[in-house]
Parts: sequence; structure tokens; C-alpha cells
Amino acid sequence: MDRARASRRAIARARSLAALVLVQCALLAASMVPVGKTNAAPSTPPVTPANAGEAIFQKGVLGSGEQLEAMHDGGVNLRGAAAACMNCHRRSGLGSREGNNNIPPITDRYLVHPRADSPDDLDIPYIPGMRTNREPYTDATIARAIRDGLDSEGKPLSNLMPQYALNDTDMAALIGYLKRLDRRASTGVTDTVLHFATIITPDADPVKRRGMLDVLKQYFDDKNVFPLGATPPLRSSRKMMFMVNRRWELHVWELSGPPSTWHEQLKRYLAEQPVFAVLSGLGGKNWAPIHDFCEQEAVPCLFPNVEVPVETDQDFYSVYFSKGVLLEAALLARRILDEGSGKLTQAKPKVWQVYRTGDSGERGAEALAAALKGHGIAVSSRALAPGDSVAHSLRGISRGDVLVLWLRPPDVEALGHLPPPSDTVFMSGLLGGLDSTPLSASWRGVTRLAYPFDLPDGRRVRVDYAFGWFSIRKIPMVAPQVQADTYLACGLLAETLSHMVDAFERDYLIERIQDMLERRILTGYYPRLTLAPGQRFASKGGYIVRFAGPDRVRLVADGGWMVP
Repeated sequence: MDRARASRRAIARARSLAALVLVQCALLAASMVPVGKTNAAPSTPPVTPANAGEAIFQKGVLGSGEQLEAMHDGGVNLRGAAAACMNCHRRSGLGSREGNNNIPPITDRYLVHPRADSPDDLDIPYIPGMRTNREPYTDATIARAIRDGLDSEGKPLSNLMPQYALNDTDMAALIGYLKRLDRRASTGVTDTVLHFATIITPDADPVKRRGMLDVLKQYFDDKNVFPLGATPPLRSSRKMMFMVNRRWELHVWELSGPPSTWHEQLKRYLAEQPVFAVLSGLGGKNWAPIHDFCEQEAVPCLFPNVEVPVETDQDFYSVYFSKGVLLEAALLARRILDEGSGKLTQAKPKVWQVYRTGDSGERGAEALAAALKGHGIAVSSRALAPGDSVAHSLRGISRGDVLVLWLRPPDVEALGHLPPPSDTVFMSGLLGGLDSTPLSASWRGVTRLAYPFDLPDGRRVRVDYAFGWFSIRKIPMVAPQVQADTYLACGLLAETLSHMVDAFERDYLIERIQDMLERRILTGYYPRLTLAPGQRFASKGGYIVRFAGPDRVRLVADGGWMVP
């Protein structure tokens, strides 16, 4: 009997350690740098008495500046970032789920609440895994839990919980931080209304703007008529009682003038009407001021429609479906390098790039040039100013060179009367029009597209539901990919809020989206969407595609799905 009991304990311990390893692997994967990307070391502010608790919780750094150390059940030592409380309890402190284990919330009000038989008896927002039937914690018993792994009643905590040898000063700082994590009033939330904004930059495509706003406004209208998670007639539990049943209100924040003025405009908008989150949105060449504003103000910015997102591993509040032209650059770099490595007897190819100055293609060209430079491949770029002809940019390119086009449909169409100067041409699918690119037949024979989406046949079932919804509601499909992404963003928000019940915390919103995204079946243009802690981009890869068939109309994969 003792041997069987010991065996069960060993199995449970192994499973617990496996869950912990998965968390750490996710964090490691989030920090990996893709081909051609170089990250400067993030600047870490010095630890002071004011931020010591946050440094311990989020970064695993003690008040002395030394690494936090912990001992996990089974003798596993954790140090520094691997030991940070945030890995399991998340940035919000509201916990997470690891396998079959719920990691409980540890903010102050979830620790000090009085004993209750069920969540129905508590006047705090419902969180899965919250502990109810136990004595409230005090500062002394919180310290004991952290150091010795014993709960408020002296019982052993889950073996997922490490034990930390914190001195009294660091312990006081950490407990103080847990108290500050509680935000009793949720910004942009009232008893009856959830306020959301969508942001549009002045250089955004007007056709896409119309398509996006049509979808947003109709979705909000539908949501307010048929609220998801509406309170049922018979309230069987507190969880059901507080399911999301608030009206959604959309605020359209239209920016004007140069990017240097956008921060102040956004600040005024937010002061006039606080919002819980920014949903969708549409950018032109520069989204960085909006990204930075949302990070500074701790406002979730969910899946904006942008071609050049902000690529960073350090921020938290902005999440995107894709890296846009930056992903295309990585796909193209990998293909050019792969094809170049197969030509051992030849010199490395000369690569030419053509883009419009100030357009999103300029950022894509910069990223591709940086990726290839490290491999000794020469890249020459030709930037077209307003009024410059595309024909002029093609002079001097030979048949054996590689030509990369970062051009919009009008410039692509202008190539029609010109013969392709190279036998190897690549093009940005995102800028060039994807399936509807006006590329002429002669160019289609030698051109391949970077394609950061699933192929048309592969995504058909996943987008049909959205397209059917547009048709029933008589929404013109003027920008199908942007409209499908906007519809997907709305659906993800609605589904996430239904799981959050009544816990309207901005950090928790981001964390719940991360948790539930990979279980989403209808993912629109993308074959799969996932977000681990530390990740900002839900779709990780794409295809290189070519034009097939006698008429060169059908797009087919030129190789498999790539995650650069």
C-alpha cells in the first residue's frame, strides 16, 4: 500500500514538473529571435523600494538586484525569470490553468476574503480556481505560504507552488505589490455598458476603413440585440448570474495631422471617454504611436489591421494577428537563402528591391535587406518617389538576379506592358492585392508571392461563416481580408468576455485571449492562431505561392507552410 501511494505521488510530481517545464518552454519560445532579427538588450530599470515587489513578481529580481531563487517540489531549483511569480499567476495575479490544474488568483482581495461555502457567497468577481472554503490570509500567513508552501490553515499547497527564501524586506515588498494589483474599478466599464474604441490613422485606406467600420458597427448592433452570455431566466449560480450582459458601445477615434500629434489626440479621446479596450482599428504606414500609447496607458489593443505592426518582445497590451510585411520579409529571406544554398557552384545572387518611399513596403525592404546582409548577400534597393515610374526602377537588372517588389496594385498593374527583367521575381502579397493582384500573365510566369495567410482552398470553410454573415446583413465586401479579420477580432472578444464572467481587468483580458485562442476553430484567413505569454503575434508563418494553370490564375503553394 505504501509503495502504491509513493508511486502515485511520484506520478503526480512528474506531471506537475511537466506542467512547469511547459510554462518555461513557452517563455523560452517567446524570446527566440527569428531569422534576420536582432534585438538590443532591453533596458531594465534599477530596482528601488518603490518597484521592488513588481521586480520580484514579474522579473524574478530581488530588491538587492540579485536573482530570485526558489525550490520546486522534487528538488528543482529555479532562478531569476524562471522563478518569477508571473509565470504561473500571470501578470494580473489572477492565475491561469496548467493542464488539469487551476492556478488560483493571488491578488489581495482573493487572499483575504472571508471563508465561504461557494463563490456565490462572495462579493468579488468570479475567477476559475478561486479558493473559497478556507480561512482568510494575513500578511503572516501569506509569507508562510510563499516560504513554506502552507496555506492559511497550515495545509500543504499544491506541489506546483515553489518555495521562496525571501528576507523580510523583499517579502513585505512582494505582499505590498499583491495588494496594489487589485483594481476595484474597471476603466471603461459600468454596470450596464462596456466601452470600446477603434482607432483610424489619417493615412488609412478609405476603402478598408469603410469595410472595417461596417463590420464593427453591425457586430455591435447584433451584440446589443442578442447579447452573448445573456442572463438566463433561472439563475442557478453566481457564475451564471454575472455572465456578461452589458451593452457594447463603440467609439471611433479618428486621428488627424502628423504622427507626432497622435499621442495628445489619443490622450484627449481617452480622457473624454475611458474605454476598456481598443478593438480592431486601421493603420497606414505608421502604427507605432498608437502601440506606444496603449502600452503607456495600459489599454489592450486587440488585433488592429496594420501592415507594419510594432515588433517587440517587451510590450504586453498590443496583440496582432500577424507581423504583416515583416513576416513577408522573413518568409522571403528564408526562401532566397534556401534556394541560394542549393546553387553551390554559382555566386551568391544579387537581390534588387523596389518600393515606394514612405509606404509600408519600405519597412519590408529594410527587414529583408537586414536578414540577407548577415548571410553575405548583396541587396540594392530602389525607392520610388511620388511621380517616379516603375519602368525606370527595373533598369540594369539581369536575368540571374533576384527581384523583390513591394508595390501596390496601381504600380503592379503598370508592370503589365514591361517584360520581366529577371527569371526570379518575388512580390509582397499583402501589398500587391493577394488573390486579386493585377499582375499580368507574362509576370505571373516568373513571380512568386509572399503569402502570410492560409491558401484560398484551405481557408474556405473558415471564412465562409464570416462572408455569409456579411451577405445576410448586406455588408458590401470591399476589403475581404480586413473585414474577415475585423469580424474574427469581434468574435474573439465576445468569446473571451463570456469566459471572464464579471472579472473586468484589462490585464486579465489579454491573458484570457492568450489562453483560449488556440482552441478557436473558425480562424478566418489563418490556419492556426496561438498566443503564449510574451508573444504578440497570433499567426506565426505563411507560404510562398506561385500562379498555376494554363491561365496563371490559381494560387498554389510553392513549398510547405513556413514559420521563419
